[in-house]
Amino acid sequence: MQTPVILIVEDEDVTRLNLVSLFQAEGYKVVEAINGEDMHDKLSANDDVNLVVMDINLPGKNGLILARELRQQKNVGLIFLTGRDNDVDRILGLEIGADDYITKPFNPRELTIRARNLLTRTSNSDDENELSTDGVVTFNDWELDENSRCLTSPSGDSKRLPKGEYRALRLMLDSPGRIFSREQLIKQMTGRELRSNDRTVDVTIRRIRKHFESDDTTQELISTIHGEGYRFIGKLDK
Repeated sequence: MQTPVILIVEDEDVTRLNLVSLFQAEGYKVVEAINGEDMHDKLSANDDVNLVVMDINLPGKNGLILARELRQQKNVGLIFLTGRDNDVDRILGLEIGADDYITKPFNPRELTIRARNLLTRTSNSDDENELSTDGVVTFNDWELDENSRCLTSPSGDSKRLPKGEYRALRLMLDSPGRIFSREQLIKQMTGRELRSNDRTVDVTIRRIRKHFESDDTTQELISTIHGEGYRFIGKLDK
């Protein structure tokens, strides 16, 4: 198996060098960048990058802006580092499509475990058609292509879903009407346990609902079951 490549985007020298040493000690190939321009240069020169670990508070373009650009350029895992333990950074990061986040100062072991889990999921998702039957799931005139992760509306508009959104929606489509707890959903989405005050699942469900709301003819497809979780209430097409 090819050694995973991690790109560290961090302007603070000591922190960046510590991160590089940390991941190199775990056996990963590590590339480093100090800002957004440097990040794009390193991505262009290293097409095999599997994971980006990026500080939110960067000079020039901050991490939130760079994450949007990253999502347009490459499909890689993304972990945000933030020095502020508040919901704003976390929710904005998840809205943009970050896979995970960790607050500074962080436990090095926790970071490497989260990175390893994310790399494992990313590697496994390269063969996502292992979940598929005929490659496309259709429901309420929508289509979800399991190979490309593209969600297509009744009007023909198509959008490729981030892995977290795809995995949450795919899980619910597998069992229409079944209530999935936040613990079950986050395990499917990220491979980790639900943390206290973690809104990852709620943000992801909100993003999925926005896709459906883009079509005026689509009824509510995901229902909130207060105190329990979420369930798909649409109808799978035969």
